[in-house]
Amino acid sequence: MTERALRLGTRRSRLAMAQSGHVADAVRQLTGRPVELVEITTYGDVSREHLAQIGGTGVFVAALRDALLAGEVDFAVHSLKDLPTTLHPDLALAAIPEREDPRDVLIARDGLTLETLPDGARVGTGSPRRMAQLNAFARSHGLRIETVPIRGNIDTRVGYVHKGELDAVVLAAAGLNRIGGTEELTGSLSLDFLSLDTVLPAPGQGALAIECVASATELVATLGALDDPHTRAAVTAERSLLAALEAGCSAPVGALADLLAEDSGRGQKFTEMRLRGIVGTTDGSTLVQLSTTGPVPTSIDAAEALGRELAAEMLAKGAAGLMGERAL
Repeated sequence: MTERALRLGTRRSRLAMAQSGHVADAVRQLTGRPVELVEITTYGDVSREHLAQIGGTGVFVAALRDALLAGEVDFAVHSLKDLPTTLHPDLALAAIPEREDPRDVLIARDGLTLETLPDGARVGTGSPRRMAQLNAFARSHGLRIETVPIRGNIDTRVGYVHKGELDAVVLAAAGLNRIGGTEELTGSLSLDFLSLDTVLPAPGQGALAIECVASATELVATLGALDDPHTRAAVTAERSLLAALEAGCSAPVGALADLLAEDSGRGQKFTEMRLRGIVGTTDGSTLVQLSTTGPVPTSIDAAEALGRELAAEMLAKGAAGLMGERAL
């Protein structure tokens, strides 16, 4: 007798379905069991308000978690950057697979790049974090740009540039990579993958979170085979920084943890983790940007400690005053 299909809860967007499809394939390979996608509409999908107005944190997650707790799905896939930093007591973060490209990408008309945007260029993004860093870049280069708040799926956002309503939009590179068919989507538009020295990503950007009910210990253990320990250590440090700043995922906070390697003669060996963080006003006039480096964390506690350490330094430099209303 064949085992019943595992039910994977996913948002309905093209990107969410693509992400969940990748995970479903991996779970099928791992378990030999069929996996069916169960589409769930979240509040973040139906609300037309800007993320900062509807709270940001958890708006794409709550409905999926409700379905998990009600037994309607067996596990769920989230973009990790959408997941609140406080874990749900009845749910397990069973796996964080290997991270995709964490960078942001500028998609622009007429071959434009960030460095060649004309004065007064209109750049669309729904992220206060991106607005802060894009405006800071423009200020430092004597350029004036207008960051325009936008919502919608990838197709909708790119469509604003195709239709000439905006000069460019900024999206996560990981999303473009996961949906595939980038040339079909962007057509004649140019893609400028933004340097991490110019725009730091959101904490956890490019990583996925696979969540299930904590009491389903067998499933937790099975899904754990998809976990990438290096990715988990990095994003744990980034999310610890975000939590210690008492900021939600719609706050103007960027963070990235890099694992630094040395060549031991028998291949590369990771020796240190560098964590970079940035907080800024959305107009880019004031930024607090710091980094810290320590040994590669060998435990979740060590990764979290690295994040808290950098957050304390940033708060001492005035980061709290740059985030607007802090999430409590």
